[in-house]
Amino acid sequence: MATTNDIKNGTVLNLDGQLWNVIEFQHVKPGKGGAFVRTKIRNILSGKVVDKTFNAGAKIDTATVDRGDYQYLYQDGDDFVFMDTQDYDQITVPGTVVGDAVNFMLENQNVTIALHEGTPLYLDMPPSVVLTITYAEPGLQGDRSSAGTKPATLETGYEIQVPLFVEQGTRVKVDTRDGSYLGRVND
Repeated sequence: MATTNDIKNGTVLNLDGQLWNVIEFQHVKPGKGGAFVRTKIRNILSGKVVDKTFNAGAKIDTATVDRGDYQYLYQDGDDFVFMDTQDYDQITVPGTVVGDAVNFMLENQNVTIALHEGTPLYLDMPPSVVLTITYAEPGLQGDRSSAGTKPATLETGYEIQVPLFVEQGTRVKVDTRDGSYLGRVND
């Protein structure tokens, strides 16, 4: 059993039989009254985010979560197959666990997978990935007061907004958290 002093970002708590991932935490010591810990936690299964407050020093139940490096191999229907980079074991991860990461994953790409008692909980993608633009309309210069953007399709099939000068075949850096364009990559 742990206490609220052990709470850190990324800690997985077991509250009422459900697993919750700590997104943010703050230890608060008001001038009057006892100290407490204010947290923002995300339900691992549903993705719901809630605020929860714990009294300082209170006992909490933490879940054991193993994080490992895996390499994405291929998609099998709605599931995705990954290989452990340490022992080469393969695991199948449901599409619901992979979520939006599918928009930025290419074969042989490395990701971190969190497992609880052998069950995949969530994927951690790198903050940014380099992908190739497979389709983009030609950019037309026009009368505008700010920089224009246009839609472009990545090699994964995902569509993002890019500046007008980006052309088909260009390699671009994309933020995996929100799908935004970060810049061109010159290889």
